Amino acid sequence: MEVDKIYPPCQKCSKGVLIPLSDYGREGATIIFKAWVCTNPECCYSLRIDNGEVSIGKVSNHSLK
Repeated sequence: MEVDKIYPPCQKCSKGVLIPLSDYGREGATIIFKAWVCTNPECCYSLRIDNGEVSIGKVSNHSLK
């Protein structure tokens, strides 16, 4: 199955797809789909949830963790 048929297309660039990212909360609970990011490195579109607030297009710091 192709990636572009599993994940939604990026509405900003139409070249990449949005993939979900997970994280852990303060108490160690898993947060599924905390953020969605575009796979196109030139686009850098992101959508994330922090403390119940939605942030769109915030530039993320790249990490090797």
